[in-house]
Parts: sequence; structure tokens; C-alpha cells
Amino acid sequence: MTEVVDVRDDQRIQRDVLAELAWDARLQPNEIGVTVDQGVVTLTGFVDGAARGWAATRCAQRVRGVRAVADEMEVRLPGTPGRTDAEVAIAAMRALEWDSFVPAERLDVTVANGWLMLRGEVEFGWQRRAAEGEARRLDGVRGITNLIEVRPASPPVAERLRRDVQRALSRTLGGERVTVEVDGDTLVLAGVVRSWWERDQVERVAWSAPGVRVVHDQLLVGG
Repeated sequence: MTEVVDVRDDQRIQRDVLAELAWDARLQPNEIGVTVDQGVVTLTGFVDGAARGWAATRCAQRVRGVRAVADEMEVRLPGTPGRTDAEVAIAAMRALEWDSFVPAERLDVTVANGWLMLRGEVEFGWQRRAAEGEARRLDGVRGITNLIEVRPASPPVAERLRRDVQRALSRTLGGERVTVEVDGDTLVLAGVVRSWWERDQVERVAWSAPGVRVVHDQLLVGG
């Protein structure tokens, strides 16, 4: 029996990325340019906020065959008067306070020229990701620098942590395509995943483990 391998060329990937951008109602696809070189997608053009830039990147990552995404889009806020930095900062703090899973009282927000910076400490890595997700959706944000530190309440037991994360990944993805190594409170992820969605799920699982302060992602995305 002959095995048929679906090799996705750059032109096909480009068409699919453009179609995915057009499919996402959050975007104006005509404003975003797409080039592909050996599975690496480069996005160019202009978006009116960090949220749309992030959405465009996620669109490209969803397409099968994409190995990496280079974000070269420029954020240009609308010409009409928008939110001031103070208003963006207030909106960000309120968004964090409304999220019951984020310890907003332990976080600080500063905004300069539409660029939002998050500082503070959380106990879990998923709380750091959640805080950035809340801030990213806000109108008037050009970009985000996430300096929130993860400081677990207690150090993990290395072998138990490795085993628990490996089991969680098996429940989510199946198989043993991802390996997990533990060095103190640091997780090292290696292996090959089939898509950026799978890579994001692996990171989500890793950051959800108690006692983890740092995650080193060495995963490869296979076509």
C-alpha cells in the first residue's frame, strides 16, 4: 500500500491564511498582507489595536502547515480622539478586578502612549496568562509588556510534577509526542506538535501545574 503524504506548499498555506483572516469577523483582512516562505508566515499591514493584531496572528497559527508566524503588523490607532493613557489604565485595572481568577490587588498597570505594562506577582502561571488576555482585549492598547512574576507558594516535587504534567498532556493530546523535564521550579517542554493550537494547549497545561515558575517551550510545530 502506498502512503499518501499531504505536502502543503507555501502558496496553498498563503491562500488558507488569507481565507482564515477573511473568516474571522474581528478583522479587516484587506488591511493585512500575508507572505509565506517554507511554512513561515509573515503578516504585514496595519491594525487599529493590539487585540486585532493578536487575533490576526492566531488566525495564521490555526492554519495547517504553518511552522511559525512573524508579526510585522503596525498598530495605528484611529485618527479620531480615543482613550487617553489614564483611561486605558483605569479600564485595565477594572478588567483585572472583574476577573475572579486574577489577583488584581497584587498587580500594577502602567500605560504610556497606548503601550500597557503589567507588573506584580501571582501564584500560578495561568493567572499571568489570564491577566494579559484581559488587557489585550481593551480598546486603545497598542501593545503589552507582561512583567508579572510567577512565585509559587511552595516548591514542587520534581518527579511528581513531571508525572502529573505528562499525564495531563496525555489526557489532552493523547500519545507521548511531548516530553517534560523538570529542573527545580522550571518545566522544559520538547517534542513535535501538529499545530499551533496543540502548542498552546501544551503551554496551558504546563502553566496550570502548581509550583511552576518558568516554562521553557522547545516544541516544534510539524506540518
